[in-house]
Formats: sequence, structure tokens, C-alpha cells
Amino acid sequence: MAQTRTEESLQKKLKPRHIIFMAMGGVIGTGIFKGSAETIGVAGPGVIVTYIFAGLLLLVVMAAMAEMATVYKNKNMKDFVQEAFGSRVSFVMGWMYCFMWLSVCVIEVVAAGSFLQYWFADTPLWMLSLACAVFIILINLLSVGVFGEFEFWLAGIKIAMIVIFIVLGASLIFNIIPSGSTSYLQNYTQAGGFFPNGWTSIFSALLIVMFSYGGSELIALTLTETENAEKVMPRIVGNFMLRIILFFTLPILIICGLIPWNEIGPESSPFVQVLASTGLPGAAHVMNFILVTAVLSAANSGIYGASRMMYSLAAGGEAPKFLARTNRKGSPFHTLLVCAVVLIGGSMLGLFAQDQLFKVLLAVPGFVVILVWICIAASQLKLRTRYPVQPTFKVWGFPYITGVTVLVLTVIALLFVFDEGNRFSISICLGVLGFLSIWSLIRFRQGDRPTA
Repeated sequence: MAQTRTEESLQKKLKPRHIIFMAMGGVIGTGIFKGSAETIGVAGPGVIVTYIFAGLLLLVVMAAMAEMATVYKNKNMKDFVQEAFGSRVSFVMGWMYCFMWLSVCVIEVVAAGSFLQYWFADTPLWMLSLACAVFIILINLLSVGVFGEFEFWLAGIKIAMIVIFIVLGASLIFNIIPSGSTSYLQNYTQAGGFFPNGWTSIFSALLIVMFSYGGSELIALTLTETENAEKVMPRIVGNFMLRIILFFTLPILIICGLIPWNEIGPESSPFVQVLASTGLPGAAHVMNFILVTAVLSAANSGIYGASRMMYSLAAGGEAPKFLARTNRKGSPFHTLLVCAVVLIGGSMLGLFAQDQLFKVLLAVPGFVVILVWICIAASQLKLRTRYPVQPTFKVWGFPYITGVTVLVLTVIALLFVFDEGNRFSISICLGVLGFLSIWSLIRFRQGDRPTA
């Protein structure tokens, strides 16, 4: 039977390895395995600069979270924003974050269904997507410790296979493994060069790259379920960032080396196309298995992010109280039910508008991620001067590094608002943002106090 508890009653069963792999599980999904075809198509091999640039912005945001975690113990990302800017801003950001992750989860289960059709071609997409949605919900209903362990291994599979992909690809490029190609290295400079569409194209690919990196901030939601979070966070951030940059930049370099950038088609994953081009037996089946585990892992992390943020909002009086209930295993049962309804409904959308669904939803998380990162960095910028205790870890070059990061992220957000190619998706985001802003003004009419 579910019972009402405070946020501190969430089980502190997540270990550092769980947190790292959970956040990486949220990051390494459709964005890199399927979205990389689009980013390479926009910027060619030079898209590697986009991934590095976005990674540096992410590094500052992650460091800001680690710093605040050492000061405000048993607090998460929404709590940091609330401490800095009040309940109205944290309310809007919290619900936008839920909106983002639910959008991601829908696209991940639909993607998983489309990948499963490789083996079950006669099965309708909506049935496969629905099966994936039910599987993810059941996993999230387990105890926090079991969930963390499951995600550790699920994310570990795709991380291991990415490493194998990098080693295999590098061996082919440098002729350690003989192949029929004369020289793979020429693929980096042919067909228009390293920046075939001009150096400004690296900014055009930013929205999809931001979507790819979105999920890293999940670490800031695990704080209330992590043992000694204030001690492990700084170490986790450093290790995590190195892994993320390597797992994105190296695979992109391998892909652009083995296949000319203008021959990478959008109809399937570049990873599948690369392995298929090698002629290795069973390569396509292996890669398809990786794709399925990758998107299921990303959806798994996404449901965790949406449910925990919703729970945090309810525990703070910013959402209906029934959402602040947990079951005997310490899982936020009612928020998971809300996520289940959205996820099951979203999986059915594949029956009506599969292509349009991918196009719309891919841009939504990228834009919201930028807004969330701005809130996190701006919170650290404001709170540093009035911390109740001195942090044991500090962001470098304060306030200049954090300030420049906030400014750059704001400029990127504005550029996407006026980008005609993403007008429909951004309009959805702005519509949700406007609704939440009005709702916050009504709900918190007396400062930070919610109205009855």
C-alpha cells in the first residue's frame, strides 16, 4: 500500500557507479545512435567541434551542480533553483523538465519499436512500442537499488559496445585490420572538406547535440537517493564528463572516417551503416541489439528523471499532494503511474504519425535542456555569494566562467527561437513555458507561498 512520506524517505540506495551509468544511460540514446546522421548531414566531419563545444558548456553546468551539492545537502536540482530564484522559477523549470523527459521517453520507446521491427517486420510499430513502454514502467516500479543495478547493466551493454565500435573502427581506419579501401583518412577532407557547409554549420547542429547531451543533469536528481552525495559528486562530475566527450566525439570521428559524410543516409543509424559496410557477419544484428538496449536505457533513465522531478514538485507543494506518495520499496508510485499513462499514450502515436513524431519531438528536448542548463548555472552564479557554508568544491574562474556559460546558452536559445526550421517544435515549447509561467503567477500570488 502506498503511503505519504517526505522527500528524505526516498531510499538512499544509489551508488556512484549507479549514478554515472544512469546519467550516461540517459545521454547515450537516440541522440547519438540515430540523431548523429542528422548532425553529420548538417555540418559534416566538422560536427565534432559542435560536440566538443557543447561538452564544455555541459562541464561548467555539471561543476555548478557539484558545487551546490556540497553546500545544500539532501537537495536536488529543483531545490537549487528554488533557493536562488524562488518557487515560481523552480516550479516552471521543474514542470518543463518533466515535459522534456516525457517527450524523450516517448521518442525512445517509439525508436525502440522501430528497431525491433528489424526482427519482427510483420508486427505493427505501436505494439512493439507499447511492449517497450510496459517493460520500462515495470523496471521503474522496482526498488531504487534494484532499478539502479538494472540500469547499470543496461547502460553498460551499450557503453561496452561503443568501445568495441571505436576500437574496431580505428583498426580499420589505420589499416590494423586489412580492408579493401585504399585510404579511409581521405574521407575527412573529401566531399567539401572538414567543414563542407562552412564553419557556421557547427552552430546549426547545436540543437540536436544539446538533445544528445540532455540527461547529464540527471545526476542532480539522484542526490536525494545517493549516499554521501556531497562527497561523491565532484569526483563523479570529472569522470563523467571525460567519458561523455569520448563516447560522442570518437564514434563521430570513426563514422566520418569509414563512410564519406555525404553518403550517410538518414533512414537508419550511422552505426548500422558503418558495420554493414565492413562486411562482418552478423554485424547488423549485433548493432540492432545495441540500438534497442540503448534507447530502452535512455527511456529508463528518462522515466526516473520525470518521476523524481514530479515527486520533488509534489513534496514542495508545487504539484498535487498525491504525487508525493511512495510505495514500500521507496519508489514514487503515483508519479510513475502518471508517466506510465503518458508513455503508453505516446507509444500509440506511432500508429498515426511516426515520421512527424520524430521530427517534432527531437527538437523539443534540445531547447528545454538549454533552458534547464541556464537555470542551473544562473543559480550557482547567484548563490555563491550567500552560501551558508563554504563549498568543498568550487567552479573554476568564478564568476567569469559561469557568467559566460549563461550568456552563451542564452544566445543559443534565442537563435533557436528565431530558427524557421524548428518553428513548430519551439512554438510547442514556448506555449508550454507560457502556460506554466501564468500558472506559477496564479499559484504563487503571495511571493513563494502557494495559494489554496
